[in-house]
Amino acid sequence: MASLSLSSPPSLSSSFHNASTRLNLRTPTSLKLRTRYSPLSVKAITLTQDDLKKLAADKAVEYVKSGMVLGLGTGSTAAFVVSKLGDLLKSGELTNIIGVPTSKRTEEQARSLGIPLSVLDDNPRLDLAIDGADEVDPYLNLVKGRGGALLREKLVEAASDKFVVVVDDTKLVTGLGGSGLAMPVEVVQFCWKYNLIRLQDLFKEEGVDAKLRVDESGKPYVTDNYNYIVDLYFKTPIRDANAAGTEISALEGVVEHGLFLNMATSVIIAGKTGVEVKDK
Repeated sequence: MASLSLSSPPSLSSSFHNASTRLNLRTPTSLKLRTRYSPLSVKAITLTQDDLKKLAADKAVEYVKSGMVLGLGTGSTAAFVVSKLGDLLKSGELTNIIGVPTSKRTEEQARSLGIPLSVLDDNPRLDLAIDGADEVDPYLNLVKGRGGALLREKLVEAASDKFVVVVDDTKLVTGLGGSGLAMPVEVVQFCWKYNLIRLQDLFKEEGVDAKLRVDESGKPYVTDNYNYIVDLYFKTPIRDANAAGTEISALEGVVEHGLFLNMATSVIIAGKTGVEVKDK
């Protein structure tokens, strides 16, 4: 099996990963990211991480228009988005929106706020999805799924015309996997240990740790889809995320991985001094 190298790549290739051809995660020269920055007007106030998440969420909701079908993300930042949408519906500033939730907990929150809901089966094309991310690289590629909803998130966000990501600046990395925190892989329960070992072996030259995710009681964490999650902990950033995703997906019993590549159309980043928007 081809080994995966973890240093920064020189270019982006669209060919398949094999022994002689590598996929590299460099943005092509034709891709220009547009950046907009809005400084904070309030000074001498210490902002918490939740404050930053709320700032990013409020900015993201500006993309929402009445009549849209929306993908509703999962996680602490996405929860601020859903809450804001509920407020705007209640006040009448937004009307006739439909939400497609990416998890049971998002569905419960949205229902409690009176947001009309649907599923991809009935709305296979969405106008917009808004969600958080666990890592964002300089080319707007993401690691997602530490909240356990990666499969539904990827389904909904891939079906959306636009995908807006909301984060605080602690989620920025120079390369995916660079935070040293979990990159999740959803696997079927059947023979999960077999797949954990194969995932560990896939990246053995990089010394990646593969661990089964457990809940607070120490039992295996079960996703909304009744699968397990194997978390991969990289010691250095992934050099070739496209190749890594391809090889992970090729393993029988793997359902989905947390590399969200070339999906985000905009990323909203809240920092201590203001809100930055990066657009493709």
